[in-house]
Amino acid sequence: MKQLEVQIMGQSYLLGCPEGGEQRLLEAVEKVDTAMCRIRDAGKVKARDRIAVLAALNLAFDVAGKASQQPLHAASFANGDSTVTSMRNLADEVKLAQLLVRVDKALGDDGRLL
Repeated sequence: MKQLEVQIMGQSYLLGCPEGGEQRLLEAVEKVDTAMCRIRDAGKVKARDRIAVLAALNLAFDVAGKASQQPLHAASFANGDSTVTSMRNLADEVKLAQLLVRVDKALGDDGRLL
């Protein structure tokens, strides 16, 4: 498993990533960073853990909304087309956001796993 060092809200994290998944992980990190910075910059919430939870909830809400807007057809499942793949990708992004919240809580102020 490959490790990537990324920045989320100005803090470095060392994340494990399967081979070939680097681009997806970086895209997910960008979404999480953007969501967290937007909440922080609004100025209403200061604690990192609360910002992370709110960002995760916002991302999950967006994913749920996108999934409900896309009709599922039997042909989609039979052909394995992009609708099913998109739903899996969105679910992976939600899981990553939730994982980042857990990592942020575990790390506290340190910000580094190693």
